[in-house]
Amino acid sequence: MEHQNRHKEREAGLQLSIAASSAWRVLQLGGSELDAVERGCSQCEIDQCDGSVGYGGSPDESGETTLDAMIMDGDTMEVGAVADLRHVKNAIGVARKVIEYTKHTLLVGESASLFAVRMGFPYEDLTTQKSLSMYSQWLNQSCQPNYWKNVVPDSSKSCGPYKRPEKVTCKEEQTTSRSVHNHDTIGMVVIGGSGTVASGTSTNGAVHKIPGRVGDSPIAGAGSYADSTAGGAAATGDGDIMMRFLPSYQAVEYMRMGTDPTVACQKVISRIQKHAPKFFGAVICANTNGSYGAACNKIPGFTQFHFMVSSPLLSQPTEHVVDCI
Repeated sequence: MEHQNRHKEREAGLQLSIAASSAWRVLQLGGSELDAVERGCSQCEIDQCDGSVGYGGSPDESGETTLDAMIMDGDTMEVGAVADLRHVKNAIGVARKVIEYTKHTLLVGESASLFAVRMGFPYEDLTTQKSLSMYSQWLNQSCQPNYWKNVVPDSSKSCGPYKRPEKVTCKEEQTTSRSVHNHDTIGMVVIGGSGTVASGTSTNGAVHKIPGRVGDSPIAGAGSYADSTAGGAAATGDGDIMMRFLPSYQAVEYMRMGTDPTVACQKVISRIQKHAPKFFGAVICANTNGSYGAACNKIPGFTQFHFMVSSPLLSQPTEHVVDCI
């Protein structure tokens, strides 16, 4: 099992390296920072990074894969985002079109899919044999784990359909067991030569989520944030908890005050720890001077966080590792 985990980590690292290279190549060829973010994240969507980005992963409670993504321009502060996107594979590409062709920020669900088709994206099935297998296995395990609480029948022992009991007795909230990966979202921050900042995220969300659930990834200030006067940040992990604290926005504000990127990330993680000590999550930070860092919350099975860096000083994307706090 340990060998299998190491193999998965190496594979995920390679996929992230390819994504970072794709983004870096766009900048070298004269593309914009937004172009670089879009290309890097879409590469991960194509490669189905770690099974947690793109099609064919993280089936929801009805067995469907849906996607969330966002992209942000740190010069104009424009954001384009999609959530609960269905039947369209290139979520970050659709998010970019929200900026370019609408006055909106966030489009959701089937309506977001209809928008995508009008923008020229193909309507495709996001289900694969792998996601169907994950879904079948989950059903055979009495739908465990899931994200329900205080319902009948008992969600910790059986599948639904659930409903609220006639008399609610609030139980102490239990932590949902979940497999811990180094990443469950592709988050990217790009700092251009002129200091322009762009950021973005893409994910297929929480495995076996309740249909309609949206996490932190497509929410500006939660999943990522970019401001060309300060820097950029992106988050990965348990979005249901992390989005309550707007960690990416908070990290950028710390950097605006002159805080070192690593310390800014650590302060954000520490803030969430006070309310949810067992949360799974990490944040990456980069300022307009080109300094960068990351931090993560230490829990069993997740003691280090790996992230990729490309810069003029490096001949190729380089993996960095931080110990969780």
